[in-house]
Amino acid sequence: MLPPRNPDERLKARGTDTRPDGRFEPHQRVRESDDWDIPEDQHLLRTEVSFERPRSIITRNTSPDISFDRSINPYRGCEHGCIYCYARPTHAYLGLSPGLDFETRITAKPEAALLLARELARPGYRPAPIAMGTNTDPYQPVESRLAIMPGILRVLSDWNHPATLVTRGHTVLRDLDLWAELAAKGMAAVGVSITTLDAGLARAMEPRAPAPQTRLRMIRGLSAAGVPVRVMVAPVIPVLTEPEIEAILTAAREAGATTASMIPLRLPLEVAPLFRNWLERHRPGMAAHVMNRVQAMRGGRDNDPRFGHRFWGSGIEADLARQRFRLARRRLGYQDSGVPLDCSRFGPPPRAGDQLSLF
Repeated sequence: MLPPRNPDERLKARGTDTRPDGRFEPHQRVRESDDWDIPEDQHLLRTEVSFERPRSIITRNTSPDISFDRSINPYRGCEHGCIYCYARPTHAYLGLSPGLDFETRITAKPEAALLLARELARPGYRPAPIAMGTNTDPYQPVESRLAIMPGILRVLSDWNHPATLVTRGHTVLRDLDLWAELAAKGMAAVGVSITTLDAGLARAMEPRAPAPQTRLRMIRGLSAAGVPVRVMVAPVIPVLTEPEIEAILTAAREAGATTASMIPLRLPLEVAPLFRNWLERHRPGMAAHVMNRVQAMRGGRDNDPRFGHRFWGSGIEADLARQRFRLARRRLGYQDSGVPLDCSRFGPPPRAGDQLSLF
């Protein structure tokens, strides 16, 4: 059971209203009344940003069902506050709550570009596309102020290093020239996540993420600049957003997306109770139906973490959703896969006084 909402906090545009303890915490905190009838001063819960200076910025993975082996995450936590976000449990590693802490206590890595240049310069480094936005969104609201991404993109362009991005943050258009520069060299691809075209539902589920129409404008802007764009229909939530699969694919195709993918709803660890709590608050009449359908796609559980199953689901429900998606993708003329990114030109940027190559 999740702890009750803190009555002293006034929430504005937050995905959850509770702060459950992380799974590694040895103790649980429980609010108890002191029996005084004096009301406490209520305060608006604001986002706090702290800074981290890690020793490296490229994260490696060996997961058999992930298409990339390295990624960069300039931020921990995400102010978008998407209630279903599979990254919420990572805040437990910081001793923070995957609930409200995840969307209000953000950690930024301001020296990311410097660290990246240092790692790319190591003698043993071998290039492969670096994925960004795979955990938390690098273009979440705080990026408009901290501007960590332009430095990262400039380093990647200088070194002719390919990169991919998954985002729903409109600040990506601020860096359109940098993404277009990489794309012109065959070294960039961007995925824009669209969960629903219903602005009201999006505002409730993803309170600080751009509205669906804004994300379609992002696709138009990126596509017009020559950046290959994938629309990511993710997550597909049974009952709530599943009926929109075809409509989302149609709108994104008209906006310029050339490839498409989908992922059924994932509810790992602390995300499941948070999502159930959200359903009871925002869609109480549909809560049981939604969760029954989710479990039908996840082997009778809220989540199936097995490699090869977590991104696809299993059973008739998942198979039918995938079939609908594939038929709509083919009918709308989407490409089956994106163009491979070019790693052949990777190398250190020229320095003043360097002899130019004859070829």
